[in-house]
Amino acid sequence: MSGAMSWPFLRLYILVLLYFSANAILNVIIPLQGEFLGASSTTIGLIMGAYMFTTMFFRPWAGKIIQKHGPIKILRLILIINGLALVLYTFTGLGGYLLARILQGVSTAFFSMALQIGIIDALPEKDRSQGISYYSLFSYIPGIVGPVLALGIWQAGGMDYFTVVLIGIAICTGVFGYTAKIEKNKDQPEGNAPDQSVSMWESFGQLVKNSHLFRCSVLMLSASIVFGAITTFIPLYASQIPNGNAGIYLMLQAGTVVLARIVLRKRIPSDGRWHAPFIMGTMFLLALAALCVSLSASGGILLFYVGAILMGIAQAILYPTLTTYLSFVLPQLNRNVLIGLFIATADLGISLGGVIMGPLADVFSYSMMYMICAILGAVMIVFAYERRNAITGTSVS
Repeated sequence: MSGAMSWPFLRLYILVLLYFSANAILNVIIPLQGEFLGASSTTIGLIMGAYMFTTMFFRPWAGKIIQKHGPIKILRLILIINGLALVLYTFTGLGGYLLARILQGVSTAFFSMALQIGIIDALPEKDRSQGISYYSLFSYIPGIVGPVLALGIWQAGGMDYFTVVLIGIAICTGVFGYTAKIEKNKDQPEGNAPDQSVSMWESFGQLVKNSHLFRCSVLMLSASIVFGAITTFIPLYASQIPNGNAGIYLMLQAGTVVLARIVLRKRIPSDGRWHAPFIMGTMFLLALAALCVSLSASGGILLFYVGAILMGIAQAILYPTLTTYLSFVLPQLNRNVLIGLFIATADLGISLGGVIMGPLADVFSYSMMYMICAILGAVMIVFAYERRNAITGTSVS
């Protein structure tokens, strides 16, 4: 195998799988433990949302620091911080969970940026979308087994098993990550040092000034709010669905992401053009998925699981498509920082999916909250429309 599936890249993807295995378990355990301890949906949403909110905050600086020092040096330091966060979960309560989520957020900001920047810089342009797709795919594979394992731990009442599993993941990730290597593609232009002339605050301004970045960021923010609401509250909402099972839902969703990434990996555009029908179709799937989840409280288990499959397809397509597009159209001078800002909007959205949607669920219901998610997705179908005719993404007037 060569390109995005060569052995050096497979090692990176396996590292991604190990790193995100803990989250697949924590995304189920934390809401259940929070409810057991008497926490409201608002409190649970804040704890869950703290992870991605912290990731969002540190993401742009991660891109700049990694560009200066290189991904490998940063990666090895971050894996230590991640290990400490995982250990913290094993002997604390809700307050400790909040601190651990924040530490995880810091480490994830640098980890994911180091891996994605390394993949973008190391692969030729024709393989770039596949590399990003595989990165994202392996980050979702733990979601197939993790929720079922977490429910098994919870139902057995064996938090000792929870401790063993988390510590084991921390050790394996650290050992495997320490030996990882990322080499820059020889065809890539040398030296990104000029990035130092662009201030961080000027880069923040590009979120509004750069039309490509603005459009992609709004789409990713909105979609991530829906993804975040699903991740945070499905473990609690499933009990309201006749015969509903959160583990099966999350397993179906993650399994669909993995399968769709494999089947559609060569369909994801990697030419720097804005494919409006493709993006609009993806947002339609997202809105329809949220609608199915919303109606499943009265419509039954079939709608519930159909929503999981549709949500998985939307997740599989949207992120690598937008990330690959931006890797072409953003200025090389500060591309890494701007991609960091874009990924930060995804982090913010997932955080808001817990922080904002939690209070809405308290005031109304989970079903109504997911209906609001469906409406948000429908609005983004219109927002995604724009004709583009060049690799630089210039609009057709």
